[in-house]
Amino acid sequence: MIDHVRDLASVRDATERLLTAVGKLDNAAVTDQSRLPGWTRGHVLSHLARNADALVNVFEGRPMYASAEARDADIERDAPRPLDAQLADVRESAARWQETADALSDWSRTVELRNGVTDSASRVPFRRWVEVELHHVDLGIGYELEDLPAEFVEREIGFLAERFTNHPEVPGIALMAQEDAVRLEWCTGRQLDDEPIVVLGPSTALLGWLSGRTRGEGVDVLDEGVALPVLPTL
Repeated sequence: MIDHVRDLASVRDATERLLTAVGKLDNAAVTDQSRLPGWTRGHVLSHLARNADALVNVFEGRPMYASAEARDADIERDAPRPLDAQLADVRESAARWQETADALSDWSRTVELRNGVTDSASRVPFRRWVEVELHHVDLGIGYELEDLPAEFVEREIGFLAERFTNHPEVPGIALMAQEDAVRLEWCTGRQLDDEPIVVLGPSTALLGWLSGRTRGEGVDVLDEGVALPVLPTL
């Protein structure tokens, strides 16, 4: 059940965690390599700011980005800025997006994202939460997959499983996680495959693999001799 009000609060909390952590860095650290290939921490922070502005566009009925080239150029332009400029931009763009979201009245309407993807407006706050949480991990400043909120981890696994469902390059997969006394299960990939590959591990390890943040460390395949599938980039 999507609760956009709760998700908006989660975005605020996640943004404050990120800003507090980034505020302890210095200018040199912002120019260091992030965990994303080819991107410095400045690239990650610039992307987060421009993503917030792009989601304002989504809520207001404009194209999310003018073009893929414009999106990339804006990130490249803003990446070299010093720490104080990065912090101010992330904070101010997040506030603009929150203000736009708070004024939205019809959360049931369909909105258009990138590449022709559409979704309910009510799911956009969760999408922004994903951006903030996973890119906080990507910064490589001490916030790890294991630090992510448990509710977020479970929901993001479900979200990614949905995105991979019926993907022609992904075999049928049954995902299993054991958290305390609770067993969590998801299905993804080609639904017509007779024998899905059973992949199990802690939920944070499953999330790391599904989101492309790891190569599958901490994740196992139940059937001996069956390799862990290589997932395409989303």
